[in-house]
Amino acid sequence: MEQLKILVVDDESRMRKLVKDFLTKSGYHVIEAEDGNRALEIYWEQKDIALILLDVMMPGTDGWQVCREIREHSKVPIIMLTARSDERDELTGFELGVDEYITKPFSPRILVARVEAILRRAGQRSQNEPLSCGGITLDKNAHQVTIDGKPVELSYKEFELLTYFMENRGVALSREKILNNVWNYDYFGDARTIDTHVKKLRSKMGDRGNAIKTIWGMGYKFEE
Repeated sequence: MEQLKILVVDDESRMRKLVKDFLTKSGYHVIEAEDGNRALEIYWEQKDIALILLDVMMPGTDGWQVCREIREHSKVPIIMLTARSDERDELTGFELGVDEYITKPFSPRILVARVEAILRRAGQRSQNEPLSCGGITLDKNAHQVTIDGKPVELSYKEFELLTYFMENRGVALSREKILNNVWNYDYFGDARTIDTHVKKLRSKMGDRGNAIKTIWGMGYKFEE
């Protein structure tokens, strides 16, 4: 499969290298830009950038301005990176059409997981490609799950639930969000039904069920 291009924009070379190394290992083609002006030049030259990782605070043209200019013409997925944890900044980012907002310092593995989840939502990953994580392989076309090479029988809803977890690995998911995406928006049942399905799913997954982490008072997160 052709490598998807990701544009990493940050004025810190060490940060660009860290992100590039992890994304490259995950099969992406990474292009670097050291400032906002260069980022815009590359974006308009390349035309086929699949996602942009964009630092907020940069000299000259900052991340907000880059985001504004790109959003005037494109819906390419954008993840904003910032050293500040400020609610106002986060709200500004979402108002500009940012897809995700990550505060430094962050886990590079979690960043890669966020990138993959956003690309899947954007429809740029092949729908035929099996999902694989930590010994768990899920084939949506065949509606089949194998764990450490052995097939596992799941109900339809358990399969859909595991699919949603794997497509959003590393992302904290509230019970309400899981209900909206797995049971659809017109489902008005008790959100605690998630707990029952997760318990059954974990049981069928054996030791691999530990990949589904409980976030007390909120919901769940799928991690290797």
